[in-house]
Amino acid sequence: MDARDLEYFVVVAECGNLSRASEQLGLSQPALSKSLRRLEHAVGTKLVKRTARGVELTTVGSVLLTHARRLRLSFDEIGREMSELGQGRAGHLRVGSAPMQVEHLVSPACAALFNEAPKATIQIAVANNDVLLPTLRHGEFDVTVCAIPAAPNDDLVQEPLYEDEFVIFCSDRHRLANRKRVTISDLAKERWALATPGSFAPKMLLRMFEDSGFPPPAVVMETESLTPKLHLVSSTDVLGYASLRNVLSFAPRYRLARLHFRDLPCFRTIGVSYRKNGYLPPLAMRFIEILKKTARKLAAEK
Repeated sequence: MDARDLEYFVVVAECGNLSRASEQLGLSQPALSKSLRRLEHAVGTKLVKRTARGVELTTVGSVLLTHARRLRLSFDEIGREMSELGQGRAGHLRVGSAPMQVEHLVSPACAALFNEAPKATIQIAVANNDVLLPTLRHGEFDVTVCAIPAAPNDDLVQEPLYEDEFVIFCSDRHRLANRKRVTISDLAKERWALATPGSFAPKMLLRMFEDSGFPPPAVVMETESLTPKLHLVSSTDVLGYASLRNVLSFAPRYRLARLHFRDLPCFRTIGVSYRKNGYLPPLAMRFIEILKKTARKLAAEK
């Protein structure tokens, strides 16, 4: 059974007249009649009978019409789905994100993507760079959103999104909160709540203390989750080191203050990464475009 003959049959059935069906299809009437005969030969029985007003379906023809309409609908749905997939409006997206990028960057980008692609599904895993980039290389993510290492990765495409400033913060009731300038000697006496070892903040602090001849910072809490650190810092004399964007966002709620310390390297580049030679789904391409737009908005709001 030929799919084109089946489509012609549906048009004939809906028109009820070979002449009108021929005009609609842009096909000669003899060619249309030949198509009907091929279809009847394929099913082994008559599908239409001629009348004074045109044609009528036989019992078998009516049954075939029901199935043919279902097939037509299925083909239409397949076409729409392929179009949506091709334009990035459907499919499954696997995202790996650093903890601090989830709230301000990844979450609003996902919401914007869902508005465009309501049939899409998204899986988000949260981890630090040491986990995200190797996992991306193994093909478990389509994209990752995290800090871009200074050394280039030849097997990855890494597109910058924005510069992330890190600051030291404390409770607004901390004894150092109102200092116009804080020194390394002041910081060496304090306790800290930081991300887990291997993350940006612990690495930078450890390097600063070592370069200045001080012992490692006294860390009393290690977690990738921001909330426990904020609670601890806001209610004790413990210091934190985190993205300025997060500190500003939560400062009113947790009564946080930024310490004025100038000697600590405090910028890193946040970007989106994906495999250079891997397959990048259309949905992932659109997500990257939305991430860039979201990042520009964040930069403008700062």
